[in-house]
Amino acid sequence: MAPEFSLVTPTLRDLDLKGKRVLVRVDFNVPQDASGAITDDTRIRAALPTIQEILKQGGHPILMSHLGRPKGKVVEALRLVPMGERLEELAGVHVTKLDDCIGAGVVAAIARADPKGIVLLENVRFHDGDEKSDVEFARELAANGDVFVNDAFGSSHRDHASVCGVARLLPSCAGLLLEREIAAFKRVLEEPELPYVAILGGAKISDKLAVIDALLDRVTTLLVGGGMAYTLLAANGYRVGKSLVQVDQVDAVKRALAKAARLKVEVCLPEDHVCAAAFGEHEKAVAVDGPDIPGDLMGLDIGPKTRAKFASRIRTAKTVVWNGPMGVFEWPSFRDGTAAVGQAVAACAGYTVIGGGDSVAAIEMLGLASEIKHISTGGGASLELLEGTLLPGIAALQRAGPH
Repeated sequence: MAPEFSLVTPTLRDLDLKGKRVLVRVDFNVPQDASGAITDDTRIRAALPTIQEILKQGGHPILMSHLGRPKGKVVEALRLVPMGERLEELAGVHVTKLDDCIGAGVVAAIARADPKGIVLLENVRFHDGDEKSDVEFARELAANGDVFVNDAFGSSHRDHASVCGVARLLPSCAGLLLEREIAAFKRVLEEPELPYVAILGGAKISDKLAVIDALLDRVTTLLVGGGMAYTLLAANGYRVGKSLVQVDQVDAVKRALAKAARLKVEVCLPEDHVCAAAFGEHEKAVAVDGPDIPGDLMGLDIGPKTRAKFASRIRTAKTVVWNGPMGVFEWPSFRDGTAAVGQAVAACAGYTVIGGGDSVAAIEMLGLASEIKHISTGGGASLELLEGTLLPGIAALQRAGPH
C-alpha cells in the first residue's frame, strides 16, 4: 500500500552552488571515549560525498551539527574540535573551526575563510533556540549561507531550527546522504518487491507498535525477536517466565495480531529460546526447546529452531527491513540469534535495509556491513518513516525548494 505522503525533495542538482556559501546540516554526533577521541567516524565519512560535491561545483561548504545534549549551554567536552580535525584528515581540505555558530563575528570569519576550504560551525545546541526551533535563531543561522543543504537524516525527525527552520528561509535541498536514505525508504515503502520480510527486535513492544501497524499493510512476513517478543508470546497465551513483558500493551498486541490474521501476514514468534536465571552477561545460558519459558528463567535470545526458521524466510525474500536485535547481542552467550539473522540478511539476494543503532552495531560487529544494500544512518528517523510519518526535515525541504 502506498504511503499517504511523498518523499520527493529537491536535490543538489536543483541548486546553483557556484560562488555560494552553502550551509549544510550534517550529523557529526559521533561517539567519543573518555579523553574525547572519536571512536567511530562513520557519520563524518558519510558526509564526505556531499561536501566534496559542493566543492566540485564551486560552493563553499559551511557545516553545522549538534553533539550530545548540552541543553542550551556551552559544554567544553561537547565542542566540535575533534570532528573538525578528523574531517580535515578525511577530506584532505583545510577545515576552519569556529567557536560559535551565529553572530556577526561568525559571518565575518566565514567571509575571511578560504572559499576552497570547509568551515565548521560550533555545536548548534549550545543555543537553546535550536531544539526550540526558534525563528530568530534560525534567521541567525541562515545569515551564514546563501543556500541550505540538509544532509542529516539522523536529525530529520526533529523540527529543530538547524534542520527545518533554515530550510524555510533559504533555497534548500537534500544532500547526497539524505537523498540516498530517501531513495532506500521509497523502495521499501512504496512498491516493495514480494516476498517482503520485516524483522523487528529490541526491548519494548511499545516502541514498535506503530511500526508493526504500518508494516502489516506492506509485508508478507513479520519476524519478531528480542525483548518485545515476550509480550507477543504472552498475548498468545504462552508462558514467558521472568522475561520482559509490557502487560499494559497486551490488548494493543492482540489487535495487531488480529490485523495480521485479517491481512494474511505471517507473524513468526520465537519457538525456542536461550534463557538465563537473571539478567547478566555472565549468567549461564539455558536452552529452552519450546515456546513456553519456565517460571524461574527469562528469555535473552532466540533459540536454534527459531534461528533456522527466521533465516529460511529471509533467504527467499525480495525485500528485507531489519530494525532491532534478536537478543542481548552485546553478550557472547546471547548473541547467536542476532548473528544468525545478520548472516541471513547479508546472504539475501533481495533488497536489504537495516535501520536502528543496535541493528547497525550488530551487523558491523559481525563484519557484514558491506553485504547490506542500505544501512540507515538514523534510528529514530528510519522508524518514523517506516511508521508512515513524513519527517519534518523532509517536509521543510519540500515546502522550501529552490527559490
